[in-house]
Amino acid sequence: MDNAKDLLSKRKEKADGLKADGINLFPNGFAIDHTIGEIAEHIQTLPEDLHEDATFFTVAGRMMAINRFGKSAFIRFKDRTGLMQAYIRKDKVGDAAYALFKRLDVGDFVKISGGLFRTKTGEWTLLAEAVDLVCKSTRPLPEKFHGLKDPEKRYRQRYIDLIMNPDVQEIFIKRSRIIQSMRSFFLSRDFLEVETPMMQPIPGGAEATPFVTHHNALDMDLFLRIAPELYLKRLVVGGLERVFEINRNFRNEGVSTRHNPEFTMVEFYQAYATYEDLMDMTERMFAHIAEEVNGSTSITYQGDRVELGGKWQRISLFDALETIGGVDPSLLTDKDRLLEFAAAQGITVTKTGRLAKIITKLFDILVEPKLIQPTFITGYPAEVSPLSRRSDTHPDLTERFELFIAGREIANGFSELNDPEDQRRRFVQQVEDREAGDEEAHCMDDDYIEALEYGMPPTAGQGIGIDRLVMLLTDAASIREVILFPHMKPKGSISKTDN
Repeated sequence: MDNAKDLLSKRKEKADGLKADGINLFPNGFAIDHTIGEIAEHIQTLPEDLHEDATFFTVAGRMMAINRFGKSAFIRFKDRTGLMQAYIRKDKVGDAAYALFKRLDVGDFVKISGGLFRTKTGEWTLLAEAVDLVCKSTRPLPEKFHGLKDPEKRYRQRYIDLIMNPDVQEIFIKRSRIIQSMRSFFLSRDFLEVETPMMQPIPGGAEATPFVTHHNALDMDLFLRIAPELYLKRLVVGGLERVFEINRNFRNEGVSTRHNPEFTMVEFYQAYATYEDLMDMTERMFAHIAEEVNGSTSITYQGDRVELGGKWQRISLFDALETIGGVDPSLLTDKDRLLEFAAAQGITVTKTGRLAKIITKLFDILVEPKLIQPTFITGYPAEVSPLSRRSDTHPDLTERFELFIAGREIANGFSELNDPEDQRRRFVQQVEDREAGDEEAHCMDDDYIEALEYGMPPTAGQGIGIDRLVMLLTDAASIREVILFPHMKPKGSISKTDN
């Protein structure tokens, strides 16, 4: 029997022994009056020369370490608010309680009541007057000095990761605060939070491959949404002039450090606004969130200093390809020459039917990784922007931007196309692209066109990848670090390079 199985066997034997002696391993109904965090706040108010405090606390948590000394023991235990030390003495808690405590293990939950004292090393410690078993753990935690390091095990068993790695808890606490800060930003600007369908009869709002499911009662296929866009814009048609939704999207794509098939986005739409208004708003939003969550608009991401405050760089797609990507501008109007250039650069282009697809592919490889400071890229061709309003001065281009920070796309926004005839033509072109083999092209959505025929006021909309924003604000290298339960290959088939 290997060591892990031996430990598990011994823990289960111990639990069986406790049950045989009439000990309830999973009691309920305990009243907890304090958290460790509240005790820590109380300690901050105590005079520096004080060594004992009789204030009575009742707190519970998981034991993370036990150091026994015969008739006494020091333990470290944690709850959701922190970690602290407690001192368990036989003469204080009584013979029966101490006898039970001696049979407990690291990982068990205990309830402790008592006052405080300062140890010889100066650490405030809870002096137990009562100790009770709250929940028995039958599986041992990972060895405390090494914790849980293996990425596959961390992601598959996130609960152990959260127990053993306090920094992981901090990431997800910060994630929640980021979303709360974003929500309050929108609500303070008279936006209405809404929910739109997760299962849709037509996948739309983005170029992506959807997941397909089937509704038995209606006997029809449905698609997990790739974006909420077309439903949110229907709401603008209906008079809800400022709407936002924070929720999941699903795209049947690969798994990597930047992609998870299920991910979180915020999409928002504002009537009587332009894409330039949204760029201004995004600058303010990101600065607000960074200041509120991190305490500064200046952050470090993977060794690069990034400034989220102030005005951000704005540059057109074509200018970026020339000045940052090193592409001769004369190539950008010649598909054949551009493909030759791509091949010479070792860039594989799979979608070669349209010039705009080649241009954006080159941008992804040659420019995107170099955009460390926040940068809005504008002036995307209409061919790759089927839902965006055309520019009045350059009809082949659209009033669209993508936001890049730390070498990756964070957001996509544009002035919305509200001309139903133009939208129909764009959809027809997308359908032709699908028939030519582009499985990610849009489908025809007659109901959405009908909605536009009722009239949608001039509107601008944007989507922001929340997972990538959390990565940025927590300095996480992989998207799996900021998603509680990321998608994984079947157990045993994953390779270390996938992590």
